[in-house]
Amino acid sequence: MALVGQSLDDDQAEHIVVIELAGKSSMADFMAIASGRSTRHVGALAENLRERLKTAGVPGVEIEGMPHCDWVLIDAGDVIVHLFRPEVRAFYNLEKMWGVDSPVPVQPEPVPADTVSEDDDFDGDDDFEDGDPDDPEESDLPE
Repeated sequence: MALVGQSLDDDQAEHIVVIELAGKSSMADFMAIASGRSTRHVGALAENLRERLKTAGVPGVEIEGMPHCDWVLIDAGDVIVHLFRPEVRAFYNLEKMWGVDSPVPVQPEPVPADTVSEDDDFDGDDDFEDGDPDDPEESDLPE
């Protein structure tokens, strides 16, 4: 379990939760649940963890869900790892099923006022010039 936790931490997985399954389930001794910031991040977390487990000599590591990377499951024998995009993790809420407190709920983060530049345009106008071919409202395609 230490290798899994260290790998997830090294690769900046978010909201890592470890659930001890001994006495609760015979499928594994531990379950780790973590979030990646995007599908690419979830995929990288999974691939890096697979390589580290292989290097450590863990036999028969299986991975499911890699094509889409919304939810990737890694079966490493005594440890099951679930890697999610935050929205998917909030939807399935595996922690609740196992009686563990969920990490911080998924909410959009507000943009700090000091990060908005004067060039940002939030007036709602589409800012396309008349006759602009890139303007979706000026498209020649039938509706």
